[in-house]
Amino acid sequence: MKEIVPEPPPLVRNDVAATQALFQKYVVPSYGRFDIVLTHGSGSYVYDVTGKRYLDLGGGIAVSSLGHSHPALTEALVEQSRKLVHVSNYYYHEPQGRLAQALVSLLGPGKCFFCNSGVEANEGLFKLARKFGHDEGRFEILTTLHSFHGRTLAGIAATGQEKVKKGFEPMVPGFRQVAYNDLAAMRAAISPATAAILVEGVQGEGGVTPASPEYLLGLRQLCDEKKILLLMDGVQDGHFRTGRFQSFQRILEDSMTAARQNGSGEFLPDAVSMAKSLGGGFPIGAFWIRAPYADVLSAGSHGTTFGGSPLGCTVALKILDVIQREKLAQNAQNTGERLQQGLLKLAQKYPTILHTVRGLGLMLGLELAPNIASLPGDSTKTQAVRMANLFHKAGLLSIPAGTQILRFLPPLNLRPSEADEGLQIIEGVVSGLAR
Repeated sequence: MKEIVPEPPPLVRNDVAATQALFQKYVVPSYGRFDIVLTHGSGSYVYDVTGKRYLDLGGGIAVSSLGHSHPALTEALVEQSRKLVHVSNYYYHEPQGRLAQALVSLLGPGKCFFCNSGVEANEGLFKLARKFGHDEGRFEILTTLHSFHGRTLAGIAATGQEKVKKGFEPMVPGFRQVAYNDLAAMRAAISPATAAILVEGVQGEGGVTPASPEYLLGLRQLCDEKKILLLMDGVQDGHFRTGRFQSFQRILEDSMTAARQNGSGEFLPDAVSMAKSLGGGFPIGAFWIRAPYADVLSAGSHGTTFGGSPLGCTVALKILDVIQREKLAQNAQNTGERLQQGLLKLAQKYPTILHTVRGLGLMLGLELAPNIASLPGDSTKTQAVRMANLFHKAGLLSIPAGTQILRFLPPLNLRPSEADEGLQIIEGVVSGLAR
């Protein structure tokens, strides 16, 4: 009897040009994409269609909190998908309640609302401020220059960067920007219409600039004095990226320890938005509201179809479990310090190429020197983009921020050896430019 052998499967051409052609024909061109076609990842590494490996120090822009293909996330997704993927928010389910409880325990007394993204979480903060101030005719939210709060119409109105506003005028009213880390400017900007102040603890898109302790403490005092809300955008700098759950907890570590000792009470904003690392790649966002204002958004005042699903909440809970079990907050501090010190040494060694380094934990910004004559590439592109392309060729991913800064936002479980590998790759590129 003749043995029947199944036909081999058709060969799949890992063709960069073919994939890019699909995007060019069918995908809205709203992103400036790098010429890399990725196929899979493992831990802190991703691979392209040619099989080339990259050390991912961009982390999906601070999203991939546990890296790529983490077995705990895969297990959580598979197990929960066999039980219940989605139900309307008309019904209760345990994962959402447990996740809210976990986030409240990390911040302070209050309640949570769940959505799908960072900009949705910020929209919730905008609505909270409007509802809070409505009866007194207050609606204005003060934000800061160089801030970034998302790309909805209200998000870009809140953002302190003109480049994201162009072409979408007139702006949604009710937002004004003042200088960051300038308490006097914020005080001077408050008007009878002001309902809230919104800031990032560490400005991400604006160049990885941390707030000073004095600024945050001053904002809290100012908001109490003027009876307005203090809102914090923790979408990029939150979820243990700086070494504490939220960046203000890291920035104010010493101040909050002193407050506990003298009984004066700890610093708390009135609401915090979250997303990115919260889901480790699964789309989930949230915002927490402090207890005195936690019921301002009553039934019917805000909603979502997909937010707070059993699947999304289960994944977020698993991430919190892994972070606690593997002590990743401490790893973010330790490995982040290792990476930052290494970058500072490179900046000192190659001052004609690298200017400085700033940030906290595993949220670092590498500022390039101005006018690097030896930097190759399309001169119409920013120095940050051109340097990122050189890093790509050397096998490393980073994220441009503005014209001169590259962000490093790697997984929270980045190993010290991987941080050292990244430093070696960066020095290899930089030393070649410095010759």
